[in-house]
Amino acid sequence: MTVILSTISLLLTGLFLCVVAFIVIGWHAIKRPRIKFSGFTTKVTVMIAARNEEESIHLTINDILAQDYPKHLTEIIIVDDHSTDRTSEIIAGYADRGVKLLQLNEDKPLNSYKKKAIAEAIKLSNGELMVATDADCRMGNKWLSSIVGYYEEEHPLMISSPVSYFEEKTVFERMQALEFFSLIATGGAFIGNGHASTCNGANLAYRKDVFYEVGGFKGIDDLASGDDELLLQKVAAKHPGRIGFLKWYDAIVYTHAKHNFKSFMQQRRRWASKSVKYKDKKVVALVIGLWLFNVSVLANLLLGIYDIYYLKVSALQYLFVFLAEIALLLPVTTFFKRKLLMWVLPFSIPLYFVYFVYIGVLGNKGKYIWKGRMVK
Repeated sequence: MTVILSTISLLLTGLFLCVVAFIVIGWHAIKRPRIKFSGFTTKVTVMIAARNEEESIHLTINDILAQDYPKHLTEIIIVDDHSTDRTSEIIAGYADRGVKLLQLNEDKPLNSYKKKAIAEAIKLSNGELMVATDADCRMGNKWLSSIVGYYEEEHPLMISSPVSYFEEKTVFERMQALEFFSLIATGGAFIGNGHASTCNGANLAYRKDVFYEVGGFKGIDDLASGDDELLLQKVAAKHPGRIGFLKWYDAIVYTHAKHNFKSFMQQRRRWASKSVKYKDKKVVALVIGLWLFNVSVLANLLLGIYDIYYLKVSALQYLFVFLAEIALLLPVTTFFKRKLLMWVLPFSIPLYFVYFVYIGVLGNKGKYIWKGRMVK
């Protein structure tokens, strides 16, 4: 039995190291983007789906209005998703500056109000390039011109751009920030390796005609999440090689980590729920393999109570993970100019083992609360 468990642990650890190597190679494979800085001609629609964001949405709107991209080529549509606070009132206050407010008024319950909001915004839009972000995000004034400059120079059909946490106040939030960088790097690396699979909807752009060409959210509209990754996978299936990752500092969008464990787990459950809809079953198998690797680490740790041999195996797995994460995260945090976050890595890894296993079980079963609603 010891030999069998050790062999399985070794194989799963090897799988993990191969995945990390794939991500590291993919991240470095992303070429320095060619970006034009003037002479823009693309009409852009910035889209936001907002629900109960009265505390911060004015900051997001002000950042968008402060963009250095030509105003006559910029359209801003914000969809109020049945907010119960002053969100719609605040948005309406920007009407004289060209911000369009669209209010959802659905009489039947939906499982994905966000996809509905985005679809309605696209239907109303006049732009060629749709640029989606979230109502609690911040960005520098060259964000939009960087995205469009890349679009006009290299002509991708869809652009995934970097997202970063910022203004962390606790160790827990810093741990989230570091883990989030690995998620963003994974999305960029898969695109860099020619296998677009993941992205983040807080900073995603795509052509309007391509959205309709792939059928929009049809077929994935039964999930609360997936307005980003599942749409990207539909585009990748139709147009392989036409998706770009904009590895450019000025294109970063900033958002906040979750302040407490409960909201963090709700967010991660929402993210995990879309994995059942991944078109590429190789990616699904890979995720399952990584989940089993984390299970093996915890299993060896528990068995170590009875036999120190398993404790040594678990410790060796931790060492491999620690070294692999350094190889991955050092260049990524360097790009984001956040290398100081690396100090939380030794403490994050043990917690990550537990959380990854736990969320893998709960992410695809049962219902959960998101934005004050029960979804599945």
